[in-house]
Amino acid sequence: MTGSLPVSAPPADPIQAPGTPEERWRAWSVLRALPEATLPAAGRVVIVAAHPDDEVLGAGGTLSLLARAGLPLTVVSVTDGEASHPGSTRVTPASLATIRAGELRHALDELGAAGAEIIRLAVADTRVARHEDEVAEALGPILAGAALCLAPWSGDVHGDHEAAGRAVLRAARTASVPCWMYPVWMWHWAGPGDPRVPWTTASAVALPPDVVARKERAVRRFVSQVAPLGPDPADEAVLPPEELAHHLRDIEVFFT
Repeated sequence: MTGSLPVSAPPADPIQAPGTPEERWRAWSVLRALPEATLPAAGRVVIVAAHPDDEVLGAGGTLSLLARAGLPLTVVSVTDGEASHPGSTRVTPASLATIRAGELRHALDELGAAGAEIIRLAVADTRVARHEDEVAEALGPILAGAALCLAPWSGDVHGDHEAAGRAVLRAARTASVPCWMYPVWMWHWAGPGDPRVPWTTASAVALPPDVVARKERAVRRFVSQVAPLGPDPADEAVLPPEELAHHLRDIEVFFT
């Protein structure tokens, strides 16, 4: 038989496509040359996440440093992450929401932030864009008087991350609170020097070895995301080792 084999179309969702190996990021000299971000010395810091685990993946080391410095922390979960395994027969969305809330509390304990306040907005997972105005309104009083806000990057190519980021930016501008945005999925779909990424606004927080170790322990607390729920494909890990590698470096990057 002659003729060519059919060529599969690339996934429409960049997050589902093969990602950039972490080795490429670590070899990129620009990443190590980013200007140092200066953390506040006092005041409350608000950390917003679209789903429980985003804040630890993108900013867990920074959160640990802030807690070590004695700054009060407020962690806001926009959704409960209940839709991470939509086809699972082992766990219901309601039980997954409870599981992920518990995982977040354990992760914060690992980061030395046991005293952090946690606020759950309970917006439907995967539906944040439909409730963007409500999220911005809810964040207003939470951000009032804060020294800094850390939030999902509004260009992360994930609907909930982007909508949460936009809502935070609106609320932060109204409250006159500086906002640093952390990427999560960008490390997967982008590559070094990618023109879609605002590198000129990027800065980095360096993480000491003990903080990197704390962050890794915290990330591992999200068992529902880093390990399979069961043998069925619908229960596979959301964050396999090659994805976790992006978040276990000794720096964290923010866009301002």
